[in-house]
Amino acid sequence: MSVDTVVADVVAGSAINVRGMLWKLRPCDVREVAVAASAEILRLEAIRVAAVDELALHPDEQVLCYRGVGRWLAANTMLQNAAGNKIAALGVALRAFPAIAAQFDAGDLTVDHAALIAAFCESPPKGMPDRALPHCIKTLLAATSGVEATTTKLRYAIAVLERIFESEDIPPGEDDDRNELRIAPTLNGRVVIKGDFDALTGEMLLSALSGLSMPTPAADGTPDVRSAAKRTADALTELIRRYLDNAATGVDGGQRPHVNVHVAAKDLAEHRDCASTRATAAGSNVGASDFEDIASEDAPVWSFDDLEDLDDLDVGHMPWMGPLSITRTRMLACDCMLSTVLLDENGAPLDVSPLKRLVSAAQRTALIVRDKGCAFPSCDAVPAWCDAHHIRPWSQGGLTVMDNLTLLCRAHHTLIHRKAGFAGQWEIKMGSDRRPWFIPAAGIDPVQRPRRSNLRPGPVLRT
Repeated sequence: MSVDTVVADVVAGSAINVRGMLWKLRPCDVREVAVAASAEILRLEAIRVAAVDELALHPDEQVLCYRGVGRWLAANTMLQNAAGNKIAALGVALRAFPAIAAQFDAGDLTVDHAALIAAFCESPPKGMPDRALPHCIKTLLAATSGVEATTTKLRYAIAVLERIFESEDIPPGEDDDRNELRIAPTLNGRVVIKGDFDALTGEMLLSALSGLSMPTPAADGTPDVRSAAKRTADALTELIRRYLDNAATGVDGGQRPHVNVHVAAKDLAEHRDCASTRATAAGSNVGASDFEDIASEDAPVWSFDDLEDLDDLDVGHMPWMGPLSITRTRMLACDCMLSTVLLDENGAPLDVSPLKRLVSAAQRTALIVRDKGCAFPSCDAVPAWCDAHHIRPWSQGGLTVMDNLTLLCRAHHTLIHRKAGFAGQWEIKMGSDRRPWFIPAAGIDPVQRPRRSNLRPGPVLRT
């Protein structure tokens, strides 16, 4: 019997006593079993999604007894309701996008990746023309094709496309309005914690837990026997204990959270043309303004190979959570520590400069004395809840001096930078009283009368 036949029998047969069969095979044959089984799982997942979607379209009496075909699937398998509903939702989404369905049915796309691509297609960036969608789908499918496909690679491709068609909408992964944390005591006296957070909060949490959750050998050198989950739980306990033992955060908020974000300096520029244009192999520039050329009938197909040229453009990157939109990166750059790394033409580091604190502790103290909290009109947020905001962006040459700085709470800092309908609409100017004044959007005040910073009396703005 050939090796291929043995591998096929193991994959297609029952898992009962499969371990007793595998030990007789050579390691290379066991590897083949693992790969073949994985391919079979993808094939069966595609069949399950198609079958569930068919039942959604033509349910019988049994399916109609449940609140949705996803719940029927969960009730008749070992799946939970959430997993069953996810499968049903994917089946519905694939109806509208046959290209995604074809690659998924061919076994070259995982359930999670298909769901991510479908979600992008269902809610594309507002600045994207309709005829660009097929080319975007091809780009995303190319990013998830083959054994080298990763979720990080797909998320990066999505982040670049969102940047090319830049809009003021907050990506779901960065929308902190969706954050949830549930802490519930159980009947046996324990506590269950369940949460869902944006990428930046996740980055801060993972960074804070990283050093505390490392395996710690015993005094005699015995390896740490705790599981990864146990070490993370112990790290969270220690993090809480340290906070309660030393419940001081510096001077009214003190230093910013320790989060590393990598981004090219030119991509911090506050205008899209700098970051969203690129040189194609033919030497022409392609960006948000001329993507219509890409989407035209006679244009070459845009593939993920083109996105390789954007490897260090448009998107910030966090070590734990991966891609971060350039708009959020710019917002963080208002009040952060900068470390400059010089790279050669191949992206290899040449030199690293010391950290440069954009807003010093002394400047922050002075801002607290002057603004007394969020300077935005009618906001009463305390200094501890505020970021130091550059009135003229640092990326555009704005100096880190008192006349170019103001305190903004996170909500108003987000509004000034990126809130849909407001980003770029509110203008901040320094008055003759050397305090920030806010000029509202015309949609709020047609006259656009300057408004003094919150709770700070002073003369009328003169510039």
